[in-house]
Amino acid sequence: MTRSKRPGAIRVAVLTGVAMLALGFTGSTTRAEPEAPATEQQLADYIAAGVKGGPIAGTGSACTSGSGAGSGNGSGDCLGGSGSSSGSSGGRSSDTQQYGPEMTSWTAAFGYGLLNPDAAPPGTNDWNCKPTAEHPRPVVLVHGTWMNAYNGFAYMSKPITDAGFCTFTFNYGRSDLVQGGGLGSLLPGVMGTGYIQDSAKQLAVFVDRVLAATGAGKADIVAHSQGGSMANWYTKFEGGAAKTQNLITYGATHHGTSLVGIGALGRAVNNFGIDVLGLVEIFVGHAGIQQTVGSDFVNKLNANGDTVPGIDYTIVGSRYDEITNPYELTFLKAGPGARVQNIVLQDGCEQDVSDHLTMMYSPRALSIALRALDPVKFPTLQCTFNPWVIGGGGGL
Repeated sequence: MTRSKRPGAIRVAVLTGVAMLALGFTGSTTRAEPEAPATEQQLADYIAAGVKGGPIAGTGSACTSGSGAGSGNGSGDCLGGSGSSSGSSGGRSSDTQQYGPEMTSWTAAFGYGLLNPDAAPPGTNDWNCKPTAEHPRPVVLVHGTWMNAYNGFAYMSKPITDAGFCTFTFNYGRSDLVQGGGLGSLLPGVMGTGYIQDSAKQLAVFVDRVLAATGAGKADIVAHSQGGSMANWYTKFEGGAAKTQNLITYGATHHGTSLVGIGALGRAVNNFGIDVLGLVEIFVGHAGIQQTVGSDFVNKLNANGDTVPGIDYTIVGSRYDEITNPYELTFLKAGPGARVQNIVLQDGCEQDVSDHLTMMYSPRALSIALRALDPVKFPTLQCTFNPWVIGGGGGL
């Protein structure tokens, strides 16, 4: 792997970032064994028992209009759910400005990304790249919550580019504390914290730029965590269905997450009229709350089915995912005109114990993306050891 030139600073950033992620999202990261989770239906029934109900805004984002945002009344599609609101709407996307090194370890990449928030993962964003007859569509890489373009794809980007694809990425959901990005947004490399509907609009603009530059009619999207559900929203409500052929997601919060039960419990308490998630939102930001089970965002996202016609979905989950859990919540059910392949990362490869973050540094996960993008050239899936939390074969 290519190592950073500032290892001491990276180690500090890594420890800080891992600690904040552990406290803000998982509640506990003391063991890697997958637990027997509640089923999606059990979670839905549990939450539904306390639902107060309320209107869901239209398919367009109300987040930039000021409607409901920051009012504390829980109204509007911007908000995570009943009574949950902190900060105002806002946020932006941005292009990358320089290249960071190729990485095999998530921890090293995360630290580098904190110190270099505008770095691009290797091989991406060649705006002169033209798709070939063999690979006619550009690939857009979409990072997750509290991540950025670099540390989301510092491992996967170069192999995808080297396989012959025009590969592009950007930073989205850049919201500060006042805009509701949460305390995590105080760190320079933490992005993907703004309202997900606003981020989907940012993705729509970026995909249009990619298609215009490459001359392609459609793009393939590879997305992690929130990036997956945000890209799904883009295909449903921001015109993305006609511009997307493959949607490949890893640990995506398509049906929300219980956050080891914390999110589900908070949602249930909120539904009884006590604003618990509003307090949590101050720490994790708008996007974090929107991704909990039973939020207005999740309900609207799936109200008319999981998929849209014409898209090929490859959905990857890990049994060791401590953030999108139960991990089955990531899987989709194919509707008319759509094809869905739901893949458990450990099926056929028990030694890959990747969790939510290290799955993006898993050779098996990379091989799944390459097979989905070009099944003729890359028909075989790899199987190697990839450790929980660290990734990269256990070394930095």
